[in-house]
Amino acid sequence: MSEVFIVGVDLAKRVFQIHAADVGGHAIYRKKLSRPQFAKFLAETPGCVIAMEACASAHYWGQEAKSAGHEVRLVPAGYVKPFVKRHKSDAVDAEAITEAALRPSMRFVPVKTPDQQSQAMLFRTREMFVRQRTQSINGLRAHLAEFGIVLRLRIRNPDTFRREVAARASELPDLAGSLAECLLVQIASISEQISALDMKIKLRARSSRDAQLMQTMPGVGPMSAMAVQAFCPPAENFRTGRDFAAWLGLVPRQHSTGGKERLGRVTKMGQKDVRRLLIIGAMSVLNAIERRKRCVEPWLTRMLETRPRMVVAVALANRMARRLWAMLATGQDYQVPRSVA
Repeated sequence: MSEVFIVGVDLAKRVFQIHAADVGGHAIYRKKLSRPQFAKFLAETPGCVIAMEACASAHYWGQEAKSAGHEVRLVPAGYVKPFVKRHKSDAVDAEAITEAALRPSMRFVPVKTPDQQSQAMLFRTREMFVRQRTQSINGLRAHLAEFGIVLRLRIRNPDTFRREVAARASELPDLAGSLAECLLVQIASISEQISALDMKIKLRARSSRDAQLMQTMPGVGPMSAMAVQAFCPPAENFRTGRDFAAWLGLVPRQHSTGGKERLGRVTKMGQKDVRRLLIIGAMSVLNAIERRKRCVEPWLTRMLETRPRMVVAVALANRMARRLWAMLATGQDYQVPRSVA
């Protein structure tokens, strides 16, 4: 029997399908394992390549496989799809993962550390609370509108929103007033949780050298810096800053053929949280330029004169991503670009 070189694993919550192959990709055996059996399989199998789709639990199992002495290759799910033959099943998926991981030009997802997973959970929890608060505020505004009470839009301060509701509470029936108070209590509670999470993010940003380094760039604050640390692979995983910007989805989509270059909108194929924060940071830079009536970068001045504001913000976010990669790769602080005479 040939020696096992790679094992493709189709992950699940309880039952895992594995496909073992030699260095040439020829199947050696296929098995269906339960969760405890799979953990035992990793511990007892001699060191080989463990290939999995980059899904929710892949990083945990990647850590377990690494601790057992295996090499881990996490393949993006979109890159596995072309290798699926005809009908879909767990066994077919495991074989497709094996074939995809054997391709010499395949790109893999680095296994996240528990600390990175914790930071990602911090951001996801905050994002969920923000959505819940927005949902509660919109729900309360809709209920009050049915009683003829129309509140102002863009009330960002929960205390201001509470005061405006309290000022009109006398116009509501007793039951409606008590229900409005319940929603206000929920909004206030969620706002306190969001403030506590914001403080945790700022404290972690102060204790991280890379986060402090990134914050020397205009438009990058504690939130953006910690998001890059939580969601982005290390800088050495990218050859150039353009590769990092492309990974974030900040480069134009190409549909070129016959020697004709056709560029479209940005791909939006990368990490959406970091991309969104960089664009928000770019908008803050543009706002500062409009307030001060001064811009140190000539290309940005030309862009503002000829392009829509949002297009300029995305272009600036692309340049910010490239500079962030250079700063992290070299360990140098941000340097203000010199004006070209």
